Amino acid sequence: MALRDDVLRVRVWKGDAVPEDASWAVLPEARSSGVQVVAEPHGFATRQLRVTLDDQLRLTVADLAGKVVQEDAAPVRWVGTRFTVSKKRTSNDHFFGLGDKPGPLDRAGEAFTMWNTDSFNWQESTDPIYKSIPFFLEISEGRTLGVFLDNTWRTDFDFGHADPAEYTFGAVNGPLDYYLIYGPEPKQVVTDWAWLTGPTPLPPLWSLGFQQSRYTYFPGSQLREVADRFRKDRIPCDVLWLDIDFQHENWPFTINEQAFPDFNGMVRDLESEYFKLVVITDLHVAKQPNVGYAPYDSGVAGDHFVKRPDGSTYVGKVWPGPAVFPDFTQSQTRQWWGTLYKSFIADGVAGFWNDMNEPSVFDGPGGTMPNDVRHRIDEPGFRKRTATHVEIHNIYGMLNSRGTYEGELAFRPNERPFVMTRATFAGGQRYSATWTGDNSSSWNHMRMSVPQLINLGLSGLSLSGADVGGFAGSPPPDLLTKWIELSAFQPIDRDHSAKGTRMHEVWVDGPEHEAIRRRYIEERYRLMPYLYTVAEETSHDGLPIDRPLFLEFPHAIENGTPLDITTGGSEFLFGSRILVAPNPSPEEIAPYTVHLPPGTWYNYWTGERFTRGKSGGPLDLEQRDAVIAQKDLSITPTLEQLPVYVRGGTILPIAPLTQSTAETPTGPLTLRVYPLAPGIDTPGESCAGEVYTDDGHSFDFRKGIFARIDFTCSMRADGSVSVTIGKQEGTWKPWWHEYRVEVVGWTPKSGSGLIDGSETSLTQVGERWGVTVPANARGTRIDLR
Repeated sequence: MALRDDVLRVRVWKGDAVPEDASWAVLPEARSSGVQVVAEPHGFATRQLRVTLDDQLRLTVADLAGKVVQEDAAPVRWVGTRFTVSKKRTSNDHFFGLGDKPGPLDRAGEAFTMWNTDSFNWQESTDPIYKSIPFFLEISEGRTLGVFLDNTWRTDFDFGHADPAEYTFGAVNGPLDYYLIYGPEPKQVVTDWAWLTGPTPLPPLWSLGFQQSRYTYFPGSQLREVADRFRKDRIPCDVLWLDIDFQHENWPFTINEQAFPDFNGMVRDLESEYFKLVVITDLHVAKQPNVGYAPYDSGVAGDHFVKRPDGSTYVGKVWPGPAVFPDFTQSQTRQWWGTLYKSFIADGVAGFWNDMNEPSVFDGPGGTMPNDVRHRIDEPGFRKRTATHVEIHNIYGMLNSRGTYEGELAFRPNERPFVMTRATFAGGQRYSATWTGDNSSSWNHMRMSVPQLINLGLSGLSLSGADVGGFAGSPPPDLLTKWIELSAFQPIDRDHSAKGTRMHEVWVDGPEHEAIRRRYIEERYRLMPYLYTVAEETSHDGLPIDRPLFLEFPHAIENGTPLDITTGGSEFLFGSRILVAPNPSPEEIAPYTVHLPPGTWYNYWTGERFTRGKSGGPLDLEQRDAVIAQKDLSITPTLEQLPVYVRGGTILPIAPLTQSTAETPTGPLTLRVYPLAPGIDTPGESCAGEVYTDDGHSFDFRKGIFARIDFTCSMRADGSVSVTIGKQEGTWKPWWHEYRVEVVGWTPKSGSGLIDGSETSLTQVGERWGVTVPANARGTRIDLR
């Protein structure tokens, strides 16, 4: 069936009984969508695709020009309840997605299993790990197709590992129900994926600031000391985290009152210093009857825990010892779970951390619940029934975070919730941010964080991060410094470490390292208007914050492969305008190559301009001696350097430095203009920018209480630059009272400018010339000559 002209749904079953038509991942409004199709012999056509079935029920999908987009390699294979779908593959096919599976960015030649697993100290070859996102992108000969297998059981994906001529996906049981999402551009596939399963919501602004965590800060005085040191050393930070030791004997939703004697007062004190507090709330409720432990007592009274086949409550060993587990497939259980947050929310805790929700069970088979544990599905859109754990396992963590998200909303209906989850399923981005779990303090794990976060973003989970410095182990000073540099350009920037490791805080390795680390954290805060604008865009179109080069440059091909494959997946885009190029072998000091996409690029730190031809080669720059033209850049790595570049044609909003996103910046909003080069860039390419802002925490933006302002620029043949500030959309009053308009890589000829025709003088800040104009100058044209 065709949900849209570019989105198809395929369902296959054996026998006469039609399987239940329900989904935990796909939005109801998307599943019920449909478009008119034209019936054809052996199939049908939409306005974009032609679908045919042969006499063996092999499926072929082609575009209307006849180019095959996807073709079955064989009929569906059934072995009992297990099924396998086979598709033809060539050596030029590339595959991306599947969440945070370790390994290369491109999944080609690899095989994976979806079965959420607590994988402490996982390595590059470890599979499975924490998440099950059975969605991937196939890029072949410039065309992109998204594939989503909507099946919650244990599933398998093979991208030519067993047979280079085909790729396969299948499951041990459950529905054969999959979706095909056609681009042909990868951006369209990712946007359609967000339409199907929902985008990442706009997060609270504070969640984009720097975050400091440890397993664990204990007692409460240590957390206060960490907060004080951040402010004393003028290192920007927004969030502090508490791991399980703040609880009474690891019982969720309790407080160790000896170690944290005035928890409410501590939260208020942190708030007064512009810190938000996030605390862990694991789902394993301690089995502690008759002692006044409300989560257990109320859960038993409401019959909210999963059962054994004989009807007794399942008990497994986790951090508190014997524990019971909520039955999140019941909507009433998720509602009950949400009520458990009442006390923490009343204390002012800002966000919650759902860990161990694969679920992890220390004495369970394979480290989880037995397959025969019973879950009772009682959910709108589903048939009321009992299911075994093998069906529910992969969605258990997502339903846990959904219960937390909805609980926060119930108590704070006009505040954007913040939930961090370790385990999730497709669609889980609607409820939570995520991270890559218990990584290690190694150069390789830092390197792997880039392809992991890119593939998470392509899978819908745009708000994601990796434990900075590595969770397991003690990073040497240089590693921690380089990781803090890198994470400044990743969506979630959280430094976290395990018990028994050395401390990871920014200042631990002396003033030289602290100064470098502070510089990069400060740069993240200066870029906060840009980052928040990208996050707001993500909440509409689903395009991730960290993204691969092919998302913006789908036709930038080198040696027949996407540019990301040429770079080894080490380079990435931070939003659509900033390119980050870390060392692909970060432990080495040998020079490495940066492959810039076509067009004009500027060194973010120095303003130096580079260009690259549309075919990947250098441009003829005979009369443009100010421009350095070369195919690739050779970088000699240093401790303090992370190469960052800005795309020509960008107007980047830059804020004055603050120590927290809760502080109001003092000074103008800088509009840093990176002009296109006349005669170099493609005619018609735009020079533009945008800034979005609101109160940073509520849903008032839904009522039009926000500010969105567009900017445009052009460079004329005489060398003058024109910038136009658009009229504001929305009713929110931004914090800035002035704009500082600066042009990168440009020297004025006259040193003067015009603001709507009125003469003004230009001023120089560092290497950049510009002019300051009032913030109410919307609809204003600024000419710099």
